[in-house]
Formats: sequence, structure tokens, C-alpha cells
Amino acid sequence: MSSTVTATTPDATVTPLLGQSLDELTAWVQAQGQPGYRGKQLHQWIYGKYARSLSEITVFSKAWRAEVADVAVGRSHLHFRSVAPDGTIKYLLKLTDGSVIETVGIPTEKRLTVCVSSQVGCPMACDFCATGKGGFLRNLETYEIVDQVLTVQEDFGQRVSNIVFMGMGEPLLNAPHVVKAVRSLNQDIGIGQRSITVSTVGIPGQIRRLGEEKLQITLAVSLHASNQQLRETLIPSARKYPFEELIDECYDYVRTTGRRVSFEYILLAGLNDLPQHAAELAQMVGGFQSHVNLIPYNPISEVDYQRPSDRQIQAFVDELQKRHVAVSVRYSRGLEKDAACGQLRAQKLSDSSMPE
Repeated sequence: MSSTVTATTPDATVTPLLGQSLDELTAWVQAQGQPGYRGKQLHQWIYGKYARSLSEITVFSKAWRAEVADVAVGRSHLHFRSVAPDGTIKYLLKLTDGSVIETVGIPTEKRLTVCVSSQVGCPMACDFCATGKGGFLRNLETYEIVDQVLTVQEDFGQRVSNIVFMGMGEPLLNAPHVVKAVRSLNQDIGIGQRSITVSTVGIPGQIRRLGEEKLQITLAVSLHASNQQLRETLIPSARKYPFEELIDECYDYVRTTGRRVSFEYILLAGLNDLPQHAAELAQMVGGFQSHVNLIPYNPISEVDYQRPSDRQIQAFVDELQKRHVAVSVRYSRGLEKDAACGQLRAQKLSDSSMPE
């Protein structure tokens, strides 16, 4: 087996160790002239003990640690940490190129969920999204995705149980790294694939390709509208991806994987939250293995879209249920500390007093 890491000094051609499998790490240590069992030790220290440098791995000899001290593990730097009253923690992580991304740890009585980013910024430019308003820089590498989960797990001091790819970026525009990260989170950290959700606004052809990977994840498709015209207003990329084609891909995904699709729908007061919108939505998504997740909007400025009233939200729910559509309402955590996606990063990157 060939090793993914090809050198012992960091440069643009070297992949950091984080995100690599036990077999890949074993192949690498053997390529350095070390016995194969060192691969298991390396794997345990990276994924179980949060090693940020090979010099920390005390089961390795001092001589070899010195020899490989410059090999990159792939951990980020904690740039900022914000704790909300409900226990949600938002992290700004600085990557090796100086880019800053968001990650969120969301604790409940029984779970610790991590909301991870898949890109630095986002190119989709959805009109209601703080991340989209900040522009796009690049895709994240596999190790930069896995690092976010280890950061939260280490900080909370407890095992992460669930992952949602609902942070910065469009995961299916970075599908190769997202898929490899899902496999690493499952095999190397021990998070069940059925506890991992990948969210997308829909990229033509990519939902079918994701289905071909035969992962047991949950696919969450962000609709946010009940018809094509309204969707184009909110999501510019929808102009190149008709509503009916998106739904057809979702049908194919269910047939290929046997897993249901979750449809995400942000409720915007007076725009897409009326009973007639619920009726249209039910007609589009009814009839196959699916679930609608309603998300009351979190305003990102004073002159922005507005959040519907509780009465309006319940009316929307009632209309879907009347039409036999499975539905739930998800309320965002950590709003008091700008923990809705994109808000904290946008605020801090414009703040000259941001600590380094």
C-alpha cells in the first residue's frame, strides 16, 4: 500500500496526517523505516489523545520524534471562543493559511453535536445567509474538516455523538473531501454514519453521485421555498437547477441508499411562511421517504428578513400535517452569542480588536 504522506517536511505537496486511516498511517510509518505497530500508536495519539505534533507522542523514541518533528498533523489554532447561555459554544478556528472558519458545539442532555464547515465562506450567495454575504475563499481539506470535530470533542471533554455539515460552505461543491471526512469521522473517531448529516442547497448531479457512495448518512436538502420562482429569489444557484430536477434526484437518492431525505425550510415572515406555501411544499415532497425540517429565521441585521410569529409557524406545521407530511421545527441554538451560522465570523473579521 502506498502512503498518502510523501515527505517528512511540510510543503504544498504533503498531506497532513489527520484524516488518514489506520492503514494509511501504518504505511507512512513503515515508509519512514519504523515497525508497522507504530501506525496504530500514531492513530491513537492523533485521534484519541489530540496530539498536535509528533513531538508529543512519548511512545516514540526521542530520536525519531526529532527526525519527524516538522511533519504536519493538521490541527488548527483556536482563534476565538464564544459561549452562549444555553451551553452552545461557537469556535473561530484559524487555519494554516490564515483563513478563519466557524465550528459549533451543541450540547444537550444526551448528545454533543458538532456543526462543521466544509468551505471557507460559501459561493452560493443565498440572500438570507450571513456566510453567503461574506464571499468564498476555498474548499476545506479533509483534515481541516476532521480537526473541527476533534477541537469540539477536546474542549468539551466528552465524546461527540452527532455531526451536521451545516456550517460554512456548500458540502457538495467539496464532495471528495466531505466524503473522505465522513469516512474518517466514522472509522477513525467512531461516529456512526447514521449520526452524520450532510446539508446541501442542491448541485446538479451531485446528489446522485453522493448516493452512489452508499453512505448511511442523512441527506438534508435546503429548499427554503415551495416553488421555483420563489426559490430563485432566495437561492441564486436555483436558476440553473429546476425544482423538479432537484426533487427527482432526491427520489433517486432514496431508491439508491434506502435512506430518507430531510428537507430544510427556513421560514421567512410574509415571504414563504403562508399556508398556501405549505400546501405547495407538501405537493412537491409528499409521496416518498422524506421529512420536512422547519427553521424559523434568525435575523442577521435590522433591515433583514424577519422571523415569523409562533402562530404563523404553527399554522405552517398544521397545514403540512394535514397533508400527511412528516414535519418538525428546529430552533437555532446560541443566538444570543451570534452562533447562528456565519454571524460570529462576519462580526469578528470586521472587528479590528479581534485577538490573534
